[in-house]
Amino acid sequence: MDAKQFIEQTLSDNQVVLFMKGTSQFPQCGFSGRAIQILKSCGVKKLVTVNVLDDDGVRQGVKDYANWPTIPQLYVNGQFVGGSDIMTEMYQSGELLELLKKAEAV
Repeated sequence: MDAKQFIEQTLSDNQVVLFMKGTSQFPQCGFSGRAIQILKSCGVKKLVTVNVLDDDGVRQGVKDYANWPTIPQLYVNGQFVGGSDIMTEMYQSGELLELLKKAEAV
């Protein structure tokens, strides 16, 4: 399975996916750590994380897939939401929690 197939399969199989540096228990960058904190604060039930540091193909592939140059990247129901800055703005405005509620992810 190539990186694009892996990304598409991961997104189709899981409701909330965060492509990040590190793991939810041990984020490897501040932006990924912030993204995890935001999702935990929202009460996400079934979060799947993908450590892009484990596979350079996935690391570049997810950037190409969303046409977004940075990681972390959040997807809800297969749709790209944004990186940690967008997540922060959406969290502060309440928009992220509403999106997650509509997706029945909290």
